[in-house]
Amino acid sequence: MSNKGFRTFIVALAAALTLTAGLPVAGQSDSKQGKQEKEQKKEEKKEEKKEAMAQGTPVFWQEPTDIASRNLLLGPGGEEMKPDLKQIIWEESDQGGYSVKWKVRDASGRKWVAKLGNEAQPETVATRLVWAAGYPTEVNYLVPCVQITNAPKPPSNKSVKRCEGKGFANVRFEARPDNYKRLDMWSWNKNPFAGTKEFAGFVVLMGLLNNWDLKDENNKVVYVPTDGGGELRYVVSDLGATFGKTGGPISHSRNEPEKYIKTGFLDKVEGGNVRFDYHGKNIGLFNNITVEQARWIGDVLSQLSEEQIKDAFRAANYSPEDVEGLAQEVMGRINALHSLPAPTTASGTPAP
Repeated sequence: MSNKGFRTFIVALAAALTLTAGLPVAGQSDSKQGKQEKEQKKEEKKEEKKEAMAQGTPVFWQEPTDIASRNLLLGPGGEEMKPDLKQIIWEESDQGGYSVKWKVRDASGRKWVAKLGNEAQPETVATRLVWAAGYPTEVNYLVPCVQITNAPKPPSNKSVKRCEGKGFANVRFEARPDNYKRLDMWSWNKNPFAGTKEFAGFVVLMGLLNNWDLKDENNKVVYVPTDGGGELRYVVSDLGATFGKTGGPISHSRNEPEKYIKTGFLDKVEGGNVRFDYHGKNIGLFNNITVEQARWIGDVLSQLSEEQIKDAFRAANYSPEDVEGLAQEVMGRINALHSLPAPTTASGTPAP
């Protein structure tokens, strides 16, 4: 190559290097673009949450004027929201928590979170009793046996019962409607309803269910669009740690009817307050429950019939023996609240 040709080659090479110096290495552009898209989606979700919080009306309790006719076999979703079980397709695992949770779609394309394991049955019942008392909650159904297409093998350290070959037993389906927005968690100790009789009554109801897992992470604000502009429903999204024994990390249990029936509920009345036989997280919530507040939630729940309460347990596929025993215990606890002595005036006479 002549000197002139060599110089021409060098000039061309330098120009090419200058043009390509600013270009990323193959693969880096896609990676950077992916991160940017994720960040953009996060920001969009934040804005959606802010907008929903600004538009919605906070709701914690609404008087259940139809409590005596509510269908506790179907629960808050009724017949119309039941999952279409002709085909259930696994989409992804929902990480975290005690139970195996999978995001799935039913045959009609609706989204659900399927919970497998020991919490599915008690959560199905607890949701129905909470809803019956007038508190907003999740929509869920329990399916005794279901096939889930493409489902992975559950982790070996999780207890998941099988049925009909490759089916899964007692699976709780929790609805995820497209028009609902799941926002931030709410705190047991700092929320818009603390100090109200409705909030105190809800705490008592948690004690009635033996829900020992009263942690903020189980609470969720859910935006639900309505004709009036939308509601911010304060729900306890995880009610699985119920119908067992309250206590610490070693002694507590879930979904153990025999232990639930044997545990105490009300301890005594002292200085106008009710003392509860509760041992679990956030025990301080029970310190200042007045007789009036406890009686109030007892009066609400006492409107439920024995058959309605049994239906809540039937909805969770409990055995006839467990349905009978658990329902009798729940009714006994409701009656204990309903029968608390009326508050007295300073002169010692019952308050009007």
